[in-house]
Amino acid sequence: MAMPSITLRDLEYLVAVAEYGHFGKAARAVNVSQPTLSGQIRKIEDVLGVTLFERTNRSVVITEAGRKHTVQARVVLEEAQKLADLAHSTAEPLAGSLKLGAIATLGPYYLPHVLGPLHKAFPSLDLHLREGQTSELISDLRAGTLDAVLASPTFPTDGLQLFALFFEPFLLLTPKGHPLANRDPLRSLDLRASEMVLLEDGHCLKDQALQLCPKNRRGNLRHYQATSIETLRQLVATGHGYTLIPYLAATTDKRLKGLIRYRTFPDKSVGREIVLVCRKRFGRIEDINALATFLKTNSRMP
Repeated sequence: MAMPSITLRDLEYLVAVAEYGHFGKAARAVNVSQPTLSGQIRKIEDVLGVTLFERTNRSVVITEAGRKHTVQARVVLEEAQKLADLAHSTAEPLAGSLKLGAIATLGPYYLPHVLGPLHKAFPSLDLHLREGQTSELISDLRAGTLDAVLASPTFPTDGLQLFALFFEPFLLLTPKGHPLANRDPLRSLDLRASEMVLLEDGHCLKDQALQLCPKNRRGNLRHYQATSIETLRQLVATGHGYTLIPYLAATTDKRLKGLIRYRTFPDKSVGREIVLVCRKRFGRIEDINALATFLKTNSRMP
């Protein structure tokens, strides 16, 4: 078997297609054209003598052989990365390049408070940031295009290592004058999905908001869904409904003064856990541990 003809880059292609289930999305993730990616996958299949993916005009389905080979490809890529990390390792913690993802409902509100102190504590750290939805970021983490992700643990954790950082409460955001704006005590049992404005599919905050509603009040979702927390805030201000906002995102816009009201829940369990997650086989696990320790120490929660 001509194994030398299969390169580490080929294995990256294989893992990307397995993660995304789509040649176009996988090609964009690894920065090559779709024809190049498809050609390399066919080459791997020819060399191995197996079919890794079943292709149709509408979908790409990984075969059992594809699943097994993808698992081993991840192992090889992780071990190869360890060699690279050893070659560039220094005695200084958190030095060099680190690719960090953050979910869109956390990154813009949390990172500005910690990036300055982080750079001061670790001046040799070259941090590359990316925002996105949970599923996209975790797929990129598994594929190796991200080193770590800040997220709420709403995803399968096999092969991943999680570092607990803090608990972030949810606040209720209502139009001023809404019955819930003055309900006392405020309870999650009072929430109705049909009266809420929510983020679009793919944001874990949407699912967490729905889970807080009583089971018999989770249907009849509104047709319009927001792409960001800022859009949610504007929709609430114009009287379209109420929503849940993470504590760090509960900023006050002077233009909305008098139009909205934030309410806290007496139940301190209403909120989400925030974690730093990386691959278990990641070669710089000590750096991730150092980053998690720093973030945990510098988190400002009530």
